[in-house]
Amino acid sequence: MNILWYLIPISLALGALGLWLFFWALRSGQYEDVMGAAERILTDDDRPL
Repeated sequence: MNILWYLIPISLALGALGLWLFFWALRSGQYEDVMGAAERILTDDDRPL
């Protein structure tokens, strides 16, 4: 039962860290162009070697 005194704060800290990283990714523009990679793979503009 004493292990809960360690596990609860650790899990809350990890959850807060994950939430902070998610909002950081939103602010830095990670989700701005979600269809760009899907459309770029379909175009054939590669230069021959």
